[in-house]
Amino acid sequence: MILLVVDTQKGCFNEELYAFERVRNNIKQLIAAARENNVEVVFVQHDDGPGTDLDKSSENYEIYEEFAPRSCERRFEKNVNSAFHPMTGLTEYLRAKGEKDIITVGVSTDYCMDATIKSGFEKGFNMIVPSYTNSTYDNPYFDKETAYKYYNEFMWSKRYARIITAGQALMLLRSEISAGDI
Repeated sequence: MILLVVDTQKGCFNEELYAFERVRNNIKQLIAAARENNVEVVFVQHDDGPGTDLDKSSENYEIYEEFAPRSCERRFEKNVNSAFHPMTGLTEYLRAKGEKDIITVGVSTDYCMDATIKSGFEKGFNMIVPSYTNSTYDNPYFDKETAYKYYNEFMWSKRYARIITAGQALMLLRSEISAGDI
């Protein structure tokens, strides 16, 4: 099992996100629990290219300070929505390690999280999404709360991922329950 932290960069992880405080607190707890229990934490960062808000050379590209990776933790880069796109090398890395269960947290629910969860599922990984560990912004078609609920409560659940509570995710990371028990 690993904890996959998607695009929680300074340029896109901020108070404008849906349920920001709850999501921030849950992600912090999961990262801490993973580290305390020797569960690998893997970070993915999105690079939109030179001159953009997520330019690789800008401060906005760096991981949100409260989630900052340790020097020993792996980072993968992408310029597409899915963390599992062949350009990242993430799929091969996880397969080489024999990982199957992927607890996935991050932003944005309706973009990179959606693509990552569906792609991970299609590649045979057991995608696990704890409630209120992903978030997004309003978009031209629906507000951020509707977007969050659509993906977490309707689109992903029982199709592409197991949606669990943040408490259940903590229990998984602490080996108090197994992925098969949820």
